[in-house]
Amino acid sequence: MMDWTDRHCRVLHRLLSRHALLYTEMVTADAVLRGNRERLLGFSRQEKPVALQLGGSEPEKLAEAARIGEEFGYDEINLNVGCPSDRVQAGRFGACLMQEPQLVGDCVAAMRAAVSIPVTVKCRIGVDDQDPEVALFALVETVSRAGTTMFAVHARKALLAGLSPKENRDVPPLNYELVYALKRARPDLLVVINGGIATLDEAETHLQHVDGVMLGRAAYQTPALLADVDARFFGSAPCDLDQVVEVFLSYVAEELGKGVPLNAMTKHMLGLFHGRPGARLFRRHLSENATRPGANLQILRDALSYLASANEDAA
Repeated sequence: MMDWTDRHCRVLHRLLSRHALLYTEMVTADAVLRGNRERLLGFSRQEKPVALQLGGSEPEKLAEAARIGEEFGYDEINLNVGCPSDRVQAGRFGACLMQEPQLVGDCVAAMRAAVSIPVTVKCRIGVDDQDPEVALFALVETVSRAGTTMFAVHARKALLAGLSPKENRDVPPLNYELVYALKRARPDLLVVINGGIATLDEAETHLQHVDGVMLGRAAYQTPALLADVDARFFGSAPCDLDQVVEVFLSYVAEELGKGVPLNAMTKHMLGLFHGRPGARLFRRHLSENATRPGANLQILRDALSYLASANEDAA
């Protein structure tokens, strides 16, 4: 979810669900150590609980980045061993680390020694010519000995040679049964399933076999589905989408006052009203106007008016 689940996205998603654990974009350990930490790691307390997802392969650097993440107030540190992008491979981290389980274990051990919050791992079921039934279990066995008790498993291989990152999200076949088998074999671990899950009905089916479900593209592209998460899975009151919009408008106004461009926030709303009358005009208005110099809150209000007009016409 690099370049997608930034702090503004997470504020919107938190308004839609008070209980779901949110994850940052993957940030490299080197970036944390050398870059602008406030820009990379800063977040609003209203996002919590939120996990910092790190990428890297050097235990000492990851340990220091994890320590910094804990100081910033994150609730969990997640090591990404599943991202197949070219820049990740070039840096010897992400999915290519599926081939080096002992190194992943060393990284996790160093991170756990540096922080008091949970250190978790996100992985694939294997890469390239690996046998997933061997690779996944070998990684989990080795890394769990380093103390990690939660694994989020994207139930596809990553084919690092021959497929683009986008193709790696869709082309390799899903193998949910293997993730279920991991949970049966390791009931002591928390196993979270990820990959190709588009609806809460599907999530509910998976929860009959594993401990949790991680949503990526579905939550981003149709964020309104998150509005039903609390009522369906946590026994809380249902989310009021209109109220969410009003609170987010206040957030947008505050951030505009800090110099944040309107589009940096509204781009995360484009799928919010998917399927509702006026949604196409809402998206079009934001796409055409939110990037303009000096774009202000009125542009968002004007976009929302298309939804109100459509509802009045329907009535």
